[in-house]
Amino acid sequence: MQLIPVGNAEKPRNQFPPVYVGDTLIAEDDIAREMQHHPAEEVAEAWHEAAKSLVIRELLLQQASRLNLDDIADEEDRIARVLELELDVPDPSEQDCERFYAANPGRFRSPTLMAVSHILLAAAPDDVQERMRQEEAGRQLLSSLLDGRARFAELAKQYSACESRHQGGSLGQISKGQTVDEFERPVLSLQEGLNPELIETRYGWHLVRVDQHIDGEQLPYEHVKPQIRQYLSESVTRRAFRQYLQVLAAETGVEGVDMEIPDSPLMQ
Repeated sequence: MQLIPVGNAEKPRNQFPPVYVGDTLIAEDDIAREMQHHPAEEVAEAWHEAAKSLVIRELLLQQASRLNLDDIADEEDRIARVLELELDVPDPSEQDCERFYAANPGRFRSPTLMAVSHILLAAAPDDVQERMRQEEAGRQLLSSLLDGRARFAELAKQYSACESRHQGGSLGQISKGQTVDEFERPVLSLQEGLNPELIETRYGWHLVRVDQHIDGEQLPYEHVKPQIRQYLSESVTRRAFRQYLQVLAAETGVEGVDMEIPDSPLMQ
């Protein structure tokens, strides 16, 4: 996805509605400056996110004044103090953590590890003729491996466009997230041995052999409890913050911007 650097974009005056927080107008120039922090495909989207960010800030600063916190000179410290005083976020209980662990077993496994070798028959993504030619070449090489007429390391050294050819095609040990998605998805589902099908990626066609497959194991609850507690705490805090902002917006009055808040930039 190509993002438009809208921070420097010229926009027609009055293209967007005026934005108010109570009786306070959020200046167009302030929104324009804020837009550089919210790159998007469309200028309107960037404008809306920038305006919403400034509205959130203004809501919190106005609340700071109502709480008699104006003696705190730094605005960031003032906002932090508001949230400290106003947000009541309970810590996740042991039962909460245990339920989350039981309901999401797949999230708490050690990674599957695989030792993989491959032969890359390279072809550019937009070179249809070369990709067809390399696919046919790959099928012939695969046939010679399946019937025992050739050895994988020898073919890798002779035909592979990957530097792994110097190690007989070996990529070493890999796990999820270490290779491109279109290679990883099919490979991580394979069992040990030569894959009888070619795998296509942006780089071309791959002959793949799994030399070792070690399934991930369920991690014990005590091992992952701190991670679960942190995740649940952050999730509850985000939800409480969204609800708090929506209450502030309703009480103060916000015009010119949609205040549906999936995740405030102040909480990132």
